[in-house]
Amino acid sequence: MTRLEACSFNVTTTRKEIVVPNSAPLLPLPENKIISLSNLDLLLPPVDINVCFFYKKPLHNTTNDALKMSLARALVSYNVLAGEVVANSITGEPEILCSDGGVEVVEAAADVELRELNLHDPYQSIAKFVPMKNHGVFAIQVTELKCGSLVVGCTFDHRIADAYSMNMFLLSWAEISRSDVSTSYVPSLNRSLLNPRRPLIIDSSLNQMYMPITSLLPTQETTNPDNILTSRIYYIKADVIQELQTLASNGKRTKLESFSAFLWKLVAKHTATTDSKLLNSKLGVVVDGRKKLMEQETNTYFGNVLSVPFGEQSIHDLTHKSLSCVADEVHKVLESSVTKEHFLNLIDWIETRRPVPVISRIYGTGTGEGPGFVVSSGKSFPVNRIDFGWGSPVFGSYHLPRGSRTGYVMTMPSPLVDNSGGDWIVYLHLAKGQLEFIEQEAPHVFKPIDNDYLKI
Repeated sequence: MTRLEACSFNVTTTRKEIVVPNSAPLLPLPENKIISLSNLDLLLPPVDINVCFFYKKPLHNTTNDALKMSLARALVSYNVLAGEVVANSITGEPEILCSDGGVEVVEAAADVELRELNLHDPYQSIAKFVPMKNHGVFAIQVTELKCGSLVVGCTFDHRIADAYSMNMFLLSWAEISRSDVSTSYVPSLNRSLLNPRRPLIIDSSLNQMYMPITSLLPTQETTNPDNILTSRIYYIKADVIQELQTLASNGKRTKLESFSAFLWKLVAKHTATTDSKLLNSKLGVVVDGRKKLMEQETNTYFGNVLSVPFGEQSIHDLTHKSLSCVADEVHKVLESSVTKEHFLNLIDWIETRRPVPVISRIYGTGTGEGPGFVVSSGKSFPVNRIDFGWGSPVFGSYHLPRGSRTGYVMTMPSPLVDNSGGDWIVYLHLAKGQLEFIEQEAPHVFKPIDNDYLKI
């Protein structure tokens, strides 16, 4: 079967069930069962994120009932995932009601084999194995393929958890599934760790980085198919990543900074060849503030601890400057934002804007402002460790549903068992024309993910 033919398979729902925690919460809840969203949670709009894992046919019989039993146990610690988002009766702001409403688990079957899937195009593969979230803040789909392989897909409300938090839950659920013992990853829901200071300390420079969501310009529908955002997944060999780092800085800049600079130049070059009216481009980088704000032992904090600083450069400079100079610009974006002070200032700044929601200005990029995209490092994505008792996944990836207005890029470790060299899986959510240009310009870097690489 060809890749094109593999797109036309059917996924049929066979059962739906709500799974609730199987005992009282491990951590005491407030009397009203309400957990406030922190100021950093309030940075996130109501958007759902997907994550999906693909497994070869288990060597021994498995049952979805066993998986749901371990989920019910995992939700005892992660009771927040069995709750729902409600509006505060006074401020109208979102907050979490730990209602024990549970998690919807969809069981399904697909008339396709694992080796026939086109994983390079996630809208033709991953998107069919993750559930629509119709209930609560978290949903799961377990799909059996024609060959007996299994796919576990999840959808979660980003206001509740960032990727670090979701990884922690997935590890806990997998650990319970394998060993039938309590998890060693007990989450902290202590919102006081992210309380604003009193008195507030206001950093006016944050006005250039964030804005009220009320200032967000309405999106303009594009009629050019090359400008529509879509997704592709690639792998990058470790020696190529190392070479980019050497070219970018001779080792002075991180692999992520070097890669981001390389991609920024490619996106700018595409713009220069297709639309001379667009003068600038923005690059944002997701920064996790846990290590700056919290002691190591409290790094089990469950929620969002993210900032999205960004830089802006002219298309001319990005295309004509050396990779090393552009990597220096990426470094400057991060330099002022990977500090404890930045996150404390951000928490205070958000406090002054409440109850009006705020958002990073890079997500407010208008259609006439030039291309913008955000890079996120998923180097801690524990793909090889999400083993529910039938082995590690042969592939796993986060996924962005349709509807976003800004490009998004995530780097993740390769799922290959012998990935000691450090290959990357890279998820690109960019305009169709940008993706085609990137594949043409840098085929030695961006190699479409395929069965040969994944050994399936």
